Amino acid sequence: MSDTQPTPETGEEDDVKRKFREALERKQAQAKSRDSHEDRGSKVHNAHGPAGGKREFRRKSG
Repeated sequence: MSDTQPTPETGEEDDVKRKFREALERKQAQAKSRDSHEDRGSKVHNAHGPAGGKREFRRKSG
């Protein structure tokens, strides 16, 4: 029960790997050329109300 699948030639495999590597390098170069948003603050301010005060516990009636 051995699956015999035709393997691509070494030259074709290297060519595919090279194309993927080149595409990845182009993608990374594009990402580096854009502005980063690290220097800007968050748009979310005061997401929660004040968390102060004494907790109140009530018994369940009935």
